[in-house]
Amino acid sequence: MAHEVLRSVRELLPAIADRAQTVDDSRRVSDQSIRDLSAAGVFRMLQPARYGGLEASPVEFYEVVRAISGACGSTGWVASVLGVHPWHLGLFDVRAQDEVWGQDASVLVSSAYAPVGELIPVEGGYELSGSWRFSSGCDHASWALLGALVVCEDRRPVDFMTVIVPRTDYRINDVWDVVGLRGTASNEITVEKAFVPEYRVLRNYDAAQLRAPGTKINTAPLYRLPFGAIFTSAVAAPVIGTVAGCYEIYLSAMRDRVRLSLGGGRFAEDQFAQVAVARASSEIDAAILQMDRNIRELVELAEEGQPLPMSKRLRVRRDQVRGTERALEAIDLLFKTAGGNSLNRGNPIERAWRDAHAGSVHVANDAERALAMYGRGAFGLPVEDNLV
Repeated sequence: MAHEVLRSVRELLPAIADRAQTVDDSRRVSDQSIRDLSAAGVFRMLQPARYGGLEASPVEFYEVVRAISGACGSTGWVASVLGVHPWHLGLFDVRAQDEVWGQDASVLVSSAYAPVGELIPVEGGYELSGSWRFSSGCDHASWALLGALVVCEDRRPVDFMTVIVPRTDYRINDVWDVVGLRGTASNEITVEKAFVPEYRVLRNYDAAQLRAPGTKINTAPLYRLPFGAIFTSAVAAPVIGTVAGCYEIYLSAMRDRVRLSLGGGRFAEDQFAQVAVARASSEIDAAILQMDRNIRELVELAEEGQPLPMSKRLRVRRDQVRGTERALEAIDLLFKTAGGNSLNRGNPIERAWRDAHAGSVHVANDAERALAMYGRGAFGLPVEDNLV
């Protein structure tokens, strides 16, 4: 089934590419694109089968995300984050899953995982308040996954949770006006004293330890994979895909270009341009190959019922952030050698350059943090982090 999703998505790519500039200008992915991607099955790829999902391999999901991102970085980013949330919801208590998907299994869920919310224990659950920035695609979603800290009577934090709340419990503030990934509409969500029943709260430590309650009903190997691998890779895939798509556009645009200075001649015959293309393509290939290999190995271990070694989980994070860095190195080469024409607003190379750099600043793409964790593990030191 997953290959059918990819085939359907490829048929949508010309239309998605045609809308890319409008998406950038309007700061929002079009409703038509969301409907098309939903009909193609993108948002069901990682959804539990009991709610009509495909339970596809994450490797296949990331391939679809990269394809979409190659046509429009903002659309690919929104497709990735909205598409990975059904997997995360599958880790919640079954009552939460039934509440979200019981009436309509096609509803979408956005997120803002930063622990800026405050959870005050009350009878039957918690009272939630807070404001979260950067909830990508929230305009298209009916629910939101939000990060929050449980606080005791003196407001001291005692635990880190992810909660899921319905659209009726929050408002969206239009604050997203940025340089790159402009079309993601990553706006602010505000909640004021909303009641969250206990079953709609997931303890992040339990999820990191692969002890989430949802795995009791969603028993597929997919739901025995770590959040620190699946979500962070969903943040890297659009960046890599955006650059891979830009590379193809670059080749097409520059192949027959004739230099008007520096002695003239065809650009494609310039040895320095040829070296830049070789370097850029190698960086893109390395990013994709390492990312897919690592996730595939985790999936194989989960399918065999084997434990997931910390060394492999750390390697996923190492290569995920390095993949983002490699993508940036590649697009910087392309942008630099494309010349002054790449500076024009609306140029696909210029837009891809902005989108890739914008995606790289997401906390999941924080290279120093992830590489330091890998180094600790390599030296045999303990590593405790929910993003592993």
